[in-house]
Amino acid sequence: MILTTTPSVEGRPIADYLGIVVGEAILGANVFRDLFAQVTDIIGGRSAAYEKSLAEARDTALRELGERAAALGANAVVGVDLDYEVIGNMLMVSASGTAVRLG
Repeated sequence: MILTTTPSVEGRPIADYLGIVVGEAILGANVFRDLFAQVTDIIGGRSAAYEKSLAEARDTALRELGERAAALGANAVVGVDLDYEVIGNMLMVSASGTAVRLG
């Protein structure tokens, strides 16, 4: 599955547009509490624990995006966008794009 932020895939014509697909991952309040307990790894204002959790959430959202596109018969997702939102005490990572079938 090709995931790209660009509106097309170089050298590959888009044969079919199959619709918008979205993948989400939510980090709950308990994740933040656990991470604050591990703040000992903060150096220069960065926390490896936070960065690891955010990377895992982003990877989950992108994986779900690809799975949902594949379920539509797509072999690529173009125009991929990542959003981060705080909802109460949770952080949501959302990946969206257009599922396409490349020619």
